[in-house]
Amino acid sequence: MAAKYALIGGDQQDHSADDWERVLGSVSGEEVDDDRLRLIFVACHPVLALPARVALTLRLVGGLTVPEIARAYVVSEATIAQRIVRAKRTIARAGVPFEVPVGEERASRLGAVLEVIYLIFNEGYSATSGEDWLRPEFCGEALRLGRVLAGLVPDEPEVHGLVALMEFQSSRLRARVGPTGAPVLLFNQDRRMWDRLHIGRGEAALSRAERLGADRGPYTLQAAIAACHARSFRPEETDWEEIVALYTELARATPSPIIELNRAVAVSWASGPRDALPLVDLLVATGTLERYHLLHSVRGDLLDRLGRGEEAASEFERAAELATNGQDRSLMSERAKASRLKRAADAGAV
Repeated sequence: MAAKYALIGGDQQDHSADDWERVLGSVSGEEVDDDRLRLIFVACHPVLALPARVALTLRLVGGLTVPEIARAYVVSEATIAQRIVRAKRTIARAGVPFEVPVGEERASRLGAVLEVIYLIFNEGYSATSGEDWLRPEFCGEALRLGRVLAGLVPDEPEVHGLVALMEFQSSRLRARVGPTGAPVLLFNQDRRMWDRLHIGRGEAALSRAERLGADRGPYTLQAAIAACHARSFRPEETDWEEIVALYTELARATPSPIIELNRAVAVSWASGPRDALPLVDLLVATGTLERYHLLHSVRGDLLDRLGRGEEAASEFERAAELATNGQDRSLMSERAKASRLKRAADAGAV
């Protein structure tokens, strides 16, 4: 580690992209301890555009693969690979020093650092590849980094908002998979397994975020949505109208087709699937999420709830084709079969 910090902290000479790959890419495991957060700040240099900063840091410090990063952004693997290569070249040309920023320069990198931590957590919460639906070690590391960051910048509301979100989501981890590792969806989870300690910490962090910020930012809004679930001991007690309102506010703060998709799901439970389906069909028409398996999964669920089993099965099959995680594929395939069986049973009853 001393050799790494001879480069990172004290040496002001220019370094090549290969140096960055060697120094940042070799940092992993227990060795880094809290120094991983330092390295994330180093890698999130403003000489790079924000998407390039985040992609490079996720790859070299976060340990995510190019396909995992591409899935997180719903873009092609080639696009992410090009961003990373160009980012390394830009850093090499600019002679970026290996030093931890302070003051205003550190503040200017905070948004990128938060995004990196958020995406590392998401990869743990819903793995984009492999045969395991969860990668708890990613969730644990992201939450640890968030807590350290909250101590470093205690007056930043969005830092506490992100910590709150991760605490709430971490509370559900044990309930999200069954004994065989198969996914357990929200409505089927045993909420007695939700970790009340995480929920309590989430409530405290959310309260602090809301006290510090006049306007709620994207992470605080997502934490408020997660809190609505955490406060409901039974699915039917969920305040879906409040969740729709929060997603509407979030969509204004951070326009995104994925946020609109999540909002449509909330609308389906607040007002019914018939009201939500046109919102999803509008997203389908834009083509922006065509290769995002959850778009087809959500549409399949809405069609299934409307009694359109054959159409639902086709959507679930499309979702299974696009899913890159083995458990996701199995879940979508099972839902397709269930929709067809349900349709056959309904036809037989008629």
